[in-house]
Amino acid sequence: MQIRENGLSLIEVLVALVILTVGLIGVFNLHVVSKRGSFESFQQTLAAYSANDIVNRLRLNQTQKVAYSGEYTGTLNKPGKSCDVAVNANVTCSNSETLAWDIYQWKLLMDGLDDATGCIEAKANGDVAIAITWRGIQETSDGAANRTSFVKGCGMESNRRRVYLLETVIL
Repeated sequence: MQIRENGLSLIEVLVALVILTVGLIGVFNLHVVSKRGSFESFQQTLAAYSANDIVNRLRLNQTQKVAYSGEYTGTLNKPGKSCDVAVNANVTCSNSETLAWDIYQWKLLMDGLDDATGCIEAKANGDVAIAITWRGIQETSDGAANRTSFVKGCGMESNRRRVYLLETVIL
């Protein structure tokens, strides 16, 4: 008489566990890569938003356009006067007070980027270049290596440097 046993042997169970583990490690690595890509994309979006923000501030304060030029990094002191435009606000700011407030607000916006440096080159003829550099997660080539001297001079040279450049004309 033959006895038939039903079920799985210990070797079959171990092989199934190894295959499951390899699959789970692959899914976990895919998740990590996805998170890195998402973070890099978020930082690129924030840089684009920040550059557009300062361009709009320049358009509203054109008499001080050239005075916006410079390199902005680190923390800035809050200006003595808040020049935010709000509904029913009774704040009157001079052009230079608006300039100080705009730069302060721009720097606050860029604080979401890792080790960010913002550079503005505004010329009297209306040409404006905004460069924002920051440190990315993964090492790559320097983002400013093949750019103009204005972009190369914005921030620290690094194999993690990311660059966003916006060039426009404000008339």
